[in-house]
Amino acid sequence: MSVRFSGTPRFAVLLATSAACIAPAFIAPAAMAAPAATGHSFAIPAQPLSSALTQFARQASVQIFYPTAGITALRAPALNGRMSRQEALSRLISGTGLSIKKDNGRTVVLGFKDQQDESEPRGARSAAPTDEAGNDIIVTGTRAQAQTVFTALSPVDTLSEQQVKSTVTARLDEKLTQLVPAFIVQKLPASDGPEFIRPASLNNLSPDMTLVMVNGKRFHRSSFLNGSAQATDLAQIPSFAIGHVEVLRDGASAQYGSDAIAGVINVILDTKPGFSAYAQGSQYYRGDGEQFQVGGRAGFALPGGGHVVLTGEYADASATSRSRQRADAIAFENATGIEVADPVQRWGNPELKTLKFALDAAQPIGDDIEVYGFGTFGKGKGWSDINWRNPSTTTSVYNQTAAFPGFNVNDIYPTGFSPSEGVRYTDFQASTGIRGGKSGNFAWDLSASLGQNASAFYLNNSINASLGPDSPLDFYLGRNIQREFNLNADGVYTLDVPAFAKPVTIAFGAERRVETYKIRQGDEASYAVGPGANYGLAAGSNGFPGFSDLQAGSWSQTSYAGYLDVTVPVTDAWSIEGAIRDEHYSSFGNNFNYKFSTRYELTPALAVRGSYSTGFKAPTPAQLNSTSTSQGLDTTTLLLYTTGRLSPLNAVAQYFGATALKPETSKTATAGFVWRTGFGLSGSVDAYQIKVDDRFSTSPSYVLTDAIKANLIAQGISQAADYRTITFFTNDYDTRTRGVDFVVSYKHPVGPGLLDATGSYSYTQTKVTSSQIAQSDTTRTKYEQGLPEHNAVATINYTLGPVSLMARMRYYGPWTDSSGNASGDIFQRFGSMAFFDAGVTYQMRPGLSLRVGAENVFNKYPDEATFQASRGLVYSRNAPYDTNGGNYYVRVDASF
Repeated sequence: MSVRFSGTPRFAVLLATSAACIAPAFIAPAAMAAPAATGHSFAIPAQPLSSALTQFARQASVQIFYPTAGITALRAPALNGRMSRQEALSRLISGTGLSIKKDNGRTVVLGFKDQQDESEPRGARSAAPTDEAGNDIIVTGTRAQAQTVFTALSPVDTLSEQQVKSTVTARLDEKLTQLVPAFIVQKLPASDGPEFIRPASLNNLSPDMTLVMVNGKRFHRSSFLNGSAQATDLAQIPSFAIGHVEVLRDGASAQYGSDAIAGVINVILDTKPGFSAYAQGSQYYRGDGEQFQVGGRAGFALPGGGHVVLTGEYADASATSRSRQRADAIAFENATGIEVADPVQRWGNPELKTLKFALDAAQPIGDDIEVYGFGTFGKGKGWSDINWRNPSTTTSVYNQTAAFPGFNVNDIYPTGFSPSEGVRYTDFQASTGIRGGKSGNFAWDLSASLGQNASAFYLNNSINASLGPDSPLDFYLGRNIQREFNLNADGVYTLDVPAFAKPVTIAFGAERRVETYKIRQGDEASYAVGPGANYGLAAGSNGFPGFSDLQAGSWSQTSYAGYLDVTVPVTDAWSIEGAIRDEHYSSFGNNFNYKFSTRYELTPALAVRGSYSTGFKAPTPAQLNSTSTSQGLDTTTLLLYTTGRLSPLNAVAQYFGATALKPETSKTATAGFVWRTGFGLSGSVDAYQIKVDDRFSTSPSYVLTDAIKANLIAQGISQAADYRTITFFTNDYDTRTRGVDFVVSYKHPVGPGLLDATGSYSYTQTKVTSSQIAQSDTTRTKYEQGLPEHNAVATINYTLGPVSLMARMRYYGPWTDSSGNASGDIFQRFGSMAFFDAGVTYQMRPGLSLRVGAENVFNKYPDEATFQASRGLVYSRNAPYDTNGGNYYVRVDASF
């Protein structure tokens, strides 16, 4: 990518999106004081110098500051072959009058030979720290050009390609939870969907309050509703394709629209040329959960300065079991003498196979216009057990009735049965566009994006008891589909204003977005009410009824948005930014948001910053329109009845107070400071408060009595006769979240090697300030204590010769679990947990490395979930961390 400084003189910054796929594991001490001489493969055609420098930055994995003034007419010669970065750059700028003013191995500053001081951006002057601390260029949360982590007006974390690859898991969501302490992913085994499509929370807010983007373009959400939230499934993005990840920890709805209440995760794909591959095998200490991963990446430089990069990644993970035999299974075996499996059901990670691809391509068409396209595609399947059906107590299945003379479920499942729930999904996102103006004052970008997630659900080893001998044992339950189509027009104009130290950045744009949600019905047998229902036999596939024709449908929502974002550098030290955005939704009308940010640089090494913003999370077509119900037969009246969740637009739901959902809205304030030094130490401290009103929740269960049914039928709502109990989504809770984030990093030679250390701590406290409908202690506890308030991550890497050592500590504070039973809610408090990871990487030769290591080295487990023990569950299914124990792995990386 390329971004520019504007001023007198004006500067450009080119950032390679990430380091090389397989970076050398050793940086010699001598190289710490001088630029590294490692060779790179270059394929840069003859072209304008500014474009050539863009390609050089990508291929050499460095960022470059250079003066745009005076080089517009300059051209660079073709550059092909393998050579050192220094030699390649010297060839490109030979005869141009440019010289290297600074090169620390990661950042290069160019200037004309007669502009010793003026040729450097403020952050690179001799009076400022000269180390790379805080100099990562960012594009998230700002439309001003060439902002860094240090100069940004809002807190942004950058995660490098190497950090993303440093974890065992193949899932991006789980990788982030090991790298960002404010980001938590729950495993939720045997939970009817969330064990496959896991809820991820930033700042302890709802999963769908974090906006996810790829290369700065909105990424579609999952088709699965987890409770009342419909969030993006980060696991659909292939991690081997990532150049780096930027995590904005601030409200950004005024800049990006809906969902950005907690912040933004922007995944930047790798665009470097070259070939790389990896293979990894891992297994838990218990001897299960084997996972095999392979990935390959091919990047090509195109004539004229373009590129095309294709990545593929495959993962095959076996299931884990952290279960013990259920007490009722032991009692059944003792009473009947029939031997049952031990355990009768499995609690743990599901079996999961995934195949993912990514493509990123761009091609200049002229000196100042570029066409581009990128996208991801994934497919996968997984299986997981759900609760065991006991022949002695599951009378709604095992009773022999006159409906089916001679039919006995004991002949099919004599030892009971544990249904196996499965999911098969396909997922894709494609973005394409044309952009230009990088060499002038006006940059523009016109783009279109189409994304879709389709999840089909299955249930095997089950039965529809009401169908008796006509019931299949394996069921197709139906399919959920989420599709999103975006059109965007964005522009950035840099305006020279003599009164200000640097040009004013004026960003503006418009967006049209269409969201469509579909439910496709399953096999009729998965939801049918058969003749056995008249005798009390359960209808529908036992364990997870399929989607019926009554639930099937398609619903859409269209929105239009316009925004304006202005950044003013009032002085060399003080910058302010203001952003406004107005959106109109076909479902609920207008929503207007704004943001104000400011930053003041006390010294070139220390700055204070703060912001205030409003935000919103729009209800989705799924939340507005979908239903989740099942049918049964009243054995007294012999009439079908329906129970479950209705759309809040349903007339029966509206009788009990349901109304069309309105947006969740927020007010966010942040304040903090950021620092850097000349000896490798940098960091930030940011405090924040997020008030969210009208949060989505599920209503209490309402019973339709005969009197209520008669009243509704008299009003013309004849469908009321079909329902027995209902719930619905509603705007209910208001919450206040307060927290502090502390981030520190240190990278500097220590002894004979290089020390690279990072540490992050997050404190997050959420309080329910009001509730309109569901005054539930369990729901309040879930919001306030269901996730840890204290979280921390600390990582140390030490490189010495061909060997690199890694140690990581992950800390989770206390949290509270809850569960309901016949006597009411039960709460259990879990203490803090600390996990330690370690790994050793050996560089066998340039481009080939071997890494061995383990996560949760000391094989620690949390306290047992005492109130879940009756079901054979040992550790809480709601735990905010992995409960499978230690996991060791071996990984080989190759690049050429």
